Amino acid sequence: MEMVTYTVRPGNTVYAIAQFFGTTVKEIAEANGLNHPYTIYPGQELVIPIEDIRSPRYYVVRPGDTIVSIADRYGLEIENLLALNRLENPNIIYPGQILRLTK
Repeated sequence: MEMVTYTVRPGNTVYAIAQFFGTTVKEIAEANGLNHPYTIYPGQELVIPIEDIRSPRYYVVRPGDTIVSIADRYGLEIENLLALNRLENPNIIYPGQILRLTK
């Protein structure tokens, strides 16, 4: 099982994060020692357990990343990456943002 670090954004819920990563609320709560799994706050870093993935399905944006550099790194078409993540402006991504790389 892989572990991904995710920084909680305003409006996130543990349930939505679990759905996005294909895991469960219980697994996230256990991995992070959450006594009450529904209490999270923006800026909090969570470790997300993910089943083995042969090719990455998600990417956490790092400082200095651009849509072009991410697309090049994973051999993706820029237009597909933008559409998959519903990004209207390719110049606006931020560190900690999670991008879906495949469906």
